[in-house]
Amino acid sequence: MKFYVHLLLFLSLFMFAGSLGLDANAESAQEGSAQVSAHTSPKREFRGAWIQCVNGQFLGMGTQKMQDDLTQQLDVLQRDGINVIIFQVRPECDALYNSPYEPWSRFLTGEQGKAPYPYWDPLEWMVRECHKRGMEIHAWINPYRAKTKTTTILADNHIAKRSPQLTFEYDDLLVLDPGLPENRTYICNIVKDIVSHYDVDGLHIDDYFYPYPVAGKEIPDQLTYQKYNRGIKNIRDWRRDNVNIFIKELGEAIHNTKPWVKFGVSPFGIYLNKKDNPIGSNTNGLTNYEGLYADVLLWVKNGWVDYNVPQIYWQIGNSVADYKELITWWNSHATNRPLIIGEDVERTVKYPDVNNPTINQQYAKMQLERTLPNVQGACLWYSRAVVNDIGQYGTKLRDVYFKKPSLQPEMKWLSKKTPKSPRKLKVIWMDDDGLVLFWTAPKAKKDWATKATEYCVYRFKKGEKIDVNDFSHFVGKTTGTFWRLPYKDGKEKYVYAVTALNRIHNESKPATKTVKY
Repeated sequence: MKFYVHLLLFLSLFMFAGSLGLDANAESAQEGSAQVSAHTSPKREFRGAWIQCVNGQFLGMGTQKMQDDLTQQLDVLQRDGINVIIFQVRPECDALYNSPYEPWSRFLTGEQGKAPYPYWDPLEWMVRECHKRGMEIHAWINPYRAKTKTTTILADNHIAKRSPQLTFEYDDLLVLDPGLPENRTYICNIVKDIVSHYDVDGLHIDDYFYPYPVAGKEIPDQLTYQKYNRGIKNIRDWRRDNVNIFIKELGEAIHNTKPWVKFGVSPFGIYLNKKDNPIGSNTNGLTNYEGLYADVLLWVKNGWVDYNVPQIYWQIGNSVADYKELITWWNSHATNRPLIIGEDVERTVKYPDVNNPTINQQYAKMQLERTLPNVQGACLWYSRAVVNDIGQYGTKLRDVYFKKPSLQPEMKWLSKKTPKSPRKLKVIWMDDDGLVLFWTAPKAKKDWATKATEYCVYRFKKGEKIDVNDFSHFVGKTTGTFWRLPYKDGKEKYVYAVTALNRIHNESKPATKTVKY
């Protein structure tokens, strides 16, 4: 994922590796009056982490060791407050799941086309393990990339072997030609297969559209342009239109298969540079619009995607692409879809705060995320950096920023319906578990949006207004129909409110029960 950015990051990290240990706990010296904004958990916040395979982290592990590794990652990420896992399942027209279309990935078994042994289906396993921990799982695919630079042998059933005319070669990559209508159909069929056969909560693509440009190399798609130009006079505009058509068709394919599955995109962090176009940011780097032919603002404006995660991987104060400039720019262009910020954990903890060089930039970035009105969360690149607690990043999430759970951002365009309220709340003393609040699931219609899949529990003092939008009263979230209560002496009264959530976290009205403990 994101090779162009990470090459720069690798070189930078190599030169400055010693600064990774900046003390995140020292931030209290500067927080002061700003503490409330950065440290107050919103009720709804996307808290994601990418788990990639294309870096080879699972090569040679085998089934049990990979399951153990993923279990450890998920346990730590859950403890640190992460509520969305974005799991890479198709890095180069291959699969980390049982696909009828494409070969098993070499990033899973070491040999493309070779099934794992002992057999398991990583995506099926991850769906189960993420849901068990109350996390969403979004299946992450690279739609156009057919071969990475390090892959030397393709399986006989790989699309580039079966239909080489559908691909072109560019800088040692193989790419499915975005200008060919049959490629759009092929990718949409792949996605419909994933969405229909796996209980995923989202389908996610990243920043690989047309390939990252390399000086002196031309994209070899002139013959495709001549055949399929649709009357568009400029080949660059035509390339953008090809991607636009694909994004629209892919979103429709997802929602027509399962309307609750979210479609997310994680584009490169710069849309346009202001020096080239007045709408752009004060930056000087590669752009989505001109360099990658990705008109992200159009997709967001037209509602073709459900959430947008620009990769703002630079530090605050970067001379080419300043984090503060970019997050502010994206906030002002968020329009009607949730804006989630793609964060690079290593770069965040490597660089000192611009106002206090004794601490890293985690606090300052969190402050920006939680004070800009259109930012609804963050996704962390990459999961292992959080799990390894580089620069105490994970510790601060767990102990401060993500200490309290959160719900997912609302997506009412998927459905405005909610479940009915939970029924028959009662409190029972259990010999082994003490005082337990039980309820019965609400009755649902055939519509998926009225079915309860989780429940939220809130607590209020007797006489307090029952307001579940006041998140200070939030106790927790569960897939069960009970909640164990604390018990003191049975003399103090509290009112518990329980709400039901559907698949996209639309929330019912509360049902209440007065409790003495």
